[in-house]
Amino acid sequence: MAATNDSIHRRIERARIELTPAQVAAGLAVIAALGFTLLFVQEPTAHDALHNFRHAAGITCH
Repeated sequence: MAATNDSIHRRIERARIELTPAQVAAGLAVIAALGFTLLFVQEPTAHDALHNFRHAAGITCH
């Protein structure tokens, strides 16, 4: 059960304890593959999705 004061720092600490290095590597590989695919797919819908993702992640792209 999640506490009401569950912070990002606590979530990161919990992930460090609970996730194995293989799980972390698999997650990063999926994220990298999706990012690579969206970066090189110039389908307008995919391009817009990546653009919106960058903004949601706080990355300034223009």
